[in-house]
Amino acid sequence: MDEKHNYPLDKKINPRIIIHGGAGNLTKESLPRERYDAYRASLRHILATSAEFLSQPGSTALDVATFAVSLLEDDTLYNSGRGAVFTREGKNELECSIMISNGYQKRGVGCSMLQHVKNPIKLARELLKRGEEDGGDGSQDHCQYTGTFVEGLAKKWGLETVEPDYFFTQQRWDEHIQGLEEEEKQRRAGRPVDEMSDWEKANYIPLGTCGAVVLDSFGTICVATSTGGLTNKVPGRVGDTPTLGAGFWAEEWYQEPLPRSQAQERHLSPLDQLSRGSIGSFLYDCLPSIPGLSSAGVDPSKSLSPSYRKGPIRHVVGMSGTGNGDSFLRMNACRTAAAKSRFAIAPLADTVTWMAGHHGELQKSAGDRWGVTHEGSGGIIGIELVEDKGTVVWDFNCGGMFRAWVDDDGEHQCLIFRGEYDKGPDAMMR
Repeated sequence: MDEKHNYPLDKKINPRIIIHGGAGNLTKESLPRERYDAYRASLRHILATSAEFLSQPGSTALDVATFAVSLLEDDTLYNSGRGAVFTREGKNELECSIMISNGYQKRGVGCSMLQHVKNPIKLARELLKRGEEDGGDGSQDHCQYTGTFVEGLAKKWGLETVEPDYFFTQQRWDEHIQGLEEEEKQRRAGRPVDEMSDWEKANYIPLGTCGAVVLDSFGTICVATSTGGLTNKVPGRVGDTPTLGAGFWAEEWYQEPLPRSQAQERHLSPLDQLSRGSIGSFLYDCLPSIPGLSSAGVDPSKSLSPSYRKGPIRHVVGMSGTGNGDSFLRMNACRTAAAKSRFAIAPLADTVTWMAGHHGELQKSAGDRWGVTHEGSGGIIGIELVEDKGTVVWDFNCGGMFRAWVDDDGEHQCLIFRGEYDKGPDAMMR
């Protein structure tokens, strides 16, 4: 038993990783080829570096997820760390979170209103780890922190701090000024200020967040997320990124294998039944004429396989969201997707699409404001582990989502739209 993992390490688990760098009104017009190439190069570099770290013996999901997001925070292309968006007052107010499926008592930590911590995600990690210690300077008591007190802990613990002007980039400042000017134009024209202007439709304005979901060889999933929030948000606004269940989630549970009748009621395919541990139902559906095999499963007098694990099936999930954070808050989006997977007995890929895909619950939550404002826009990345099989998942309902992952064959993948840039507008739709 590993001291931070409360389960036997008797199965070989292939580590997995997926990262994202935001989502929103991404089109070929709003993201010219030069910037498209810059994002792809950055995502591929960060993925490769993080995947190499993950491949080292003993690497943990917590350390790798923190590392990956710290690289995103250091890159000015993204809306986190250096390159974060500005509030209406022209300041940066950073947010971050980290959550782990198993092994730490608090499991999740969120921070907001940060203005001096160079890499917010490293502070979230320290709060999680030090929460296991006696004392811990107050870190053992709470799951959410904000402002000067927690920044004081960062300094005390030796994390790198900076002056607020470190986070400044000219592009984000120009977007801040232009956004305020567009609001004034909307007012003069008698239009609601939260409606997307023609300028916003023609330019990618960061709404989103940076994040990583990592599965390590111990079977632990960690989710790390960091953001500057929404462009021209009001001072003091707290979004979904530091809020447990809204912009991120990780958990694990054990599930009894389903008998065939229940699997049919839930419309599970044979492969889904197998992935959910119902091997008897799978065999009956595929090979109903085998003697001794009933609809309830396999003849108990017959040996299934030395590798078949009787009893509860282990499930682990983790998700990180990006997009309009207020919609994620109202929907408690990531926790809701996890709960649907757990209690409706559905693959995480399906519940992520149900929440964040086209015509999903996030989009529906915007009502008649969908496409007129930014409400409901966003995407989710995640990983699901069933026993020893890890699966990377993602979906989004907007123009694009910056994402990169290691696929089932160990190949590195990177996409921004639905498909590659050169495949035309149809490639942007699944």
